[in-house]
Amino acid sequence: MSSSDDKFTAADDAAVDRGRTTPGASRSLTAARVRDNIARVVWVVCMALALVLAVAAFTYALEANQDNGLVKLVRDLADTFDLSVFDLDNPVKAFTGKNAVVKTALFNYGLASVVYLVIGRVLERIIRP
Repeated sequence: MSSSDDKFTAADDAAVDRGRTTPGASRSLTAARVRDNIARVVWVVCMALALVLAVAAFTYALEANQDNGLVKLVRDLADTFDLSVFDLDNPVKAFTGKNAVVKTALFNYGLASVVYLVIGRVLERIIRP
């Protein structure tokens, strides 16, 4: 950006503050608001997916009733959104021995949750003006 671009932006901002908008300022403010809203939606979706995976991992840790409809729903959603990399049938890290299923679920779904949070934050920063 050149210094003339900075002056133009400052002048547009001053005009908006006084209630007078120029066409360029109005369009750039609208675009900024749209990008801000899209960034928020992307972040919320990634947080929701990370939360589903974390709750699914806790259903294994707490040995929740597998016949419960809510437990089935959460585990099915986690199986759908595990990026096919952190799948419990073919995990990144498979544990053996005592509580192997719990450890595998906590590790893989926990890692998938962190990946969703990182991806969400990076995308939010890229999209936000």
